[in-house]
Amino acid sequence: MTVAAALPAVKGRLTAQAPLAPLVWFKSGGPADWLFEPADRDDLCAFLADLDPAVPVMALGLGSNLIIRDGGVPGVVVRLGKAFAHVTPIDDVTLACGAGASGILVSSTARDRGIAGLEFLRSIPGTVGGFVRMNGGAYGGEVKDILVDCDVVLRTGELVTLPVADLHYTYRHSELPDGAIVVGARFRGTPGKPEAIQAEMDRISAAREASQPLRSKTGGSTFKNPDGHKAWQLVDEAGCRGLTLGGAQVSEKHTNFLLNLGEATSADIEALGEEVRRRVQENSGVTLEWEIQRVGKQA
Repeated sequence: MTVAAALPAVKGRLTAQAPLAPLVWFKSGGPADWLFEPADRDDLCAFLADLDPAVPVMALGLGSNLIIRDGGVPGVVVRLGKAFAHVTPIDDVTLACGAGASGILVSSTARDRGIAGLEFLRSIPGTVGGFVRMNGGAYGGEVKDILVDCDVVLRTGELVTLPVADLHYTYRHSELPDGAIVVGARFRGTPGKPEAIQAEMDRISAAREASQPLRSKTGGSTFKNPDGHKAWQLVDEAGCRGLTLGGAQVSEKHTNFLLNLGEATSADIEALGEEVRRRVQENSGVTLEWEIQRVGKQA
């Protein structure tokens, strides 16, 4: 049976051999066998329930922390659109957020409602689904500190709600079930004044602007910070600032960022990252772990 023959009917949009490079920050990589943009939560549940269990499924958010390999992604890539981009107050300190809502939308809504503690989401280039999966964090905050629970659709199509304790969060890692797609989450902050919340968001934005290559084709932080170390410092000390391979470069502004200088392939970017890891290991004895996800097939 072909994958096409195995695909259920949907209310949303299914696209064959869909280019993924335009959807990710690095602007590189091959296509998805199929890109599914569900109309709503029920559409996603029904699709996964009826889909052959042998067909792999992957969720795609804003594509900020992701290398799509040049051979593309087999099976189905699920992208949650506007139907999943809502943010709704539940009470004075809690927001219900769709998995497609951006960090900017969540933090701005929190500010307008006088909810403090979510300001750090302003600085993470991604959506709620990715934040929940990866325990996203920056500038002293992490999702584990604000998450109440999340709604996920399992690979079987079943919708379940998982409390934060069930995710067993560690640094940039959760124990979400394999194949599960986050569709919503509840975040809880503390009472605050909108002016003070905005001031903190401004501080974070200024710090980010000063230190990161924001207007480049990049994937955000490349490597996790090893215990007792800062990844950028290890990369710098290994002599990798500005290092290039093919069309990819280690940022001169922030050495934990890799850049696509224009025509880099995903293979260039990943190979550069591996060369950086090798040099850091050789120089310091510390092994860097990728923070950026690398998915799909080599060309």
